[in-house]
Amino acid sequence: MKLFLDTANIDEIRHGVEMGVVAGVTTNPSLAASEGVCDLLAYGDAVRQITEIVQGPVSAEVFSNDAASMIDQGRIIATWAGNVVVKLPSTADGFKAMAVLSREGIPINQTLCFSANQALLGVQAGAAYVSPFVGRIDDTGTDGMSLVRDIVDIFSKQNIAVKVLAASLRHPLHVVQAAKIGAHYATIPYKVLLQMMKHPLTDAGVVKFEQDLIAVTGNR
Repeated sequence: MKLFLDTANIDEIRHGVEMGVVAGVTTNPSLAASEGVCDLLAYGDAVRQITEIVQGPVSAEVFSNDAASMIDQGRIIATWAGNVVVKLPSTADGFKAMAVLSREGIPINQTLCFSANQALLGVQAGAAYVSPFVGRIDDTGTDGMSLVRDIVDIFSKQNIAVKVLAASLRHPLHVVQAAKIGAHYATIPYKVLLQMMKHPLTDAGVVKFEQDLIAVTGNR
């Protein structure tokens, strides 16, 4: 399972790539707005900057809700860079836009997926990635990871080549669970990436090694 960063923050993306642990990026209008990007033109500049840092897939979501506008925006987004993936929602208009754009050879990330039925419809419409939202389902009091498990199982049994991209992951345990289930990708916030690195025994070990080195060499 490969890790994507779910962010539009350039510094976070650059840090993740420099560490060698980030294979791609997912963005959306909310993440873009948090970085001061509020229109399609500025969004394009931001996404192009991201694609200069990240060689893997960079998912950029449309700003509109009707099929015609999604199609127009999707065509524009697809021109921003060769590794851009257009994100479209799991709605009737979204599926219509997926069908049109996928036939034109534009890779699609089906976002806001909350059921296996939606995932199956995305497959029919030509999505390259399906993104089940784990954390938001957890917020309703049900098990979001079970949706990822169902989709992975269905795709495996049906020999479906569409990739499962576990999204809305809130903590490191979500990442481990997604990997154990068999998700192809997991997209995570930067803070979760940092949490994945931390362990008190690692920190204690580093301090102990430093103390032992000082005791032997006398150097600080």
